[in-house]
Amino acid sequence: MPHSCPRGAPLPRYRSGEKGVIETMQATGSRERTFADESARLASLYASGILDTAPDPAFDAITRLAAEYFHADTAMIGFADETRFWVKSHWGDAIREQPREGSIFERVLLQDGPVEIADAGHEGPPFQGRSREAIFVAGVPVRCTERQILGTLAIFCREARGPLSPDELATLENLAEMAAAQLELQRLRRVMARHPARRSADRSEPAQKNGWPGSSELRRALERREFVLYYQPEVDLVTRKIIGLEALIRWRHPQRGLVPPMDFIPAAEESGMILPIGDWGLAEACNQIQLWREEDPRHGSLRVCVNLSARQFMREGLADHVESLLQKSGTSSRQLELEMTESSLIPNMQTALEVLGGLHTLGISLTMDDFGTGYSSLSNLHSFPFDVLKIDRSFVGRMGDGDQALQIVRTIIELARVLGMDVVAEGIETRDQYRLLRQMGCRYGQGYLFAKPLPPEDITRLLRLPGRILPDPEALYSAGEAAMA
Repeated sequence: MPHSCPRGAPLPRYRSGEKGVIETMQATGSRERTFADESARLASLYASGILDTAPDPAFDAITRLAAEYFHADTAMIGFADETRFWVKSHWGDAIREQPREGSIFERVLLQDGPVEIADAGHEGPPFQGRSREAIFVAGVPVRCTERQILGTLAIFCREARGPLSPDELATLENLAEMAAAQLELQRLRRVMARHPARRSADRSEPAQKNGWPGSSELRRALERREFVLYYQPEVDLVTRKIIGLEALIRWRHPQRGLVPPMDFIPAAEESGMILPIGDWGLAEACNQIQLWREEDPRHGSLRVCVNLSARQFMREGLADHVESLLQKSGTSSRQLELEMTESSLIPNMQTALEVLGGLHTLGISLTMDDFGTGYSSLSNLHSFPFDVLKIDRSFVGRMGDGDQALQIVRTIIELARVLGMDVVAEGIETRDQYRLLRQMGCRYGQGYLFAKPLPPEDITRLLRLPGRILPDPEALYSAGEAAMA
């Protein structure tokens, strides 16, 4: 169903003494909402599985963000079946299951959009769902991909306040979309669990089945300096200026040629060789940063991102090791960015907090990679001191498939904005993806549309471009079409 009012438009605002208006709205809404509408809504609700699952930590992160952003005494996310409103997360005063009739959910459903109650303290017994003596209440819908309203995100304030501004309303709606995106992620995980992806039959599978590479081959490759780092530019999507580089390891094998990381990194993880290989990669990146800076002092603003494996991340003394590498190479800590996946944080959360805290103290930028593919991403993101959030390439690649993928990407961009983080979209390969990301406010990105991973000497040539600005993909495409005409 479409919103009955545009995003960010003034909310319907009700005060005590206006019960006639509310009763008229309820009566009209009851007539207009048909049995088929409610049946479709309930079918989507039960398909989501939300009523049968344990509370999701991601919802707790959303309600906490809402409470803090709006200085509310309580924030909650709840979902309603035929008769009951089930609270799945709250921050502040506890709110439990309650009748659906008269709840904030019912009003949002009848309005088919956001609702604001300016004087909830005088609403009387029919209004259920306020936080103790709440005076001000605002609620927005949590919709499924079919756009039915399954639940509500609501805030409750004990002190009177003015109406939500258009920007505040947009933020509350974006937080509700985060909850909706989390529902969709849960659904996708269940689908993937029922239909696991088949392993690709590329050359990496038989190589690993044949026991290649073993730890001796990996050790010999390290000793012979067969590993190399390629770099892929990260660009400002507005100006196309290169603002950073991601370091990506390759194996220049004397017989097999240039071996991609997926063909040897799993074996390195399993054998423990990932630690010395990872140490080499960190040192090599620091040395290369310094070489670029020596060539042009203006490259002092350039950051190089290095991926950390789970084993590297959990090693004792990681912060001290990184600090010694920076001192040895003469590299500034602000030019190094360390990237890790959510899965590397999960095994020992306390250790992860300590390690990230130590790295952050050094002034190193911290990035969460593959965001949205983990099991409690929003909760973890709120807990850890990350500076940059990377949108997984799988989400970027599906943006042209429909509203569902677009909503997930839009939600991640808004989450980064609310948390004061930079956001980088990975895997940009088409001009349509480039346009959509700019329209949604994504500031940074990387992908083959701009440049593939390149050896250092080729990156040096790109850095010598005026202002480090890459050619416009749109202009290149237009020139190519003109040449073919």
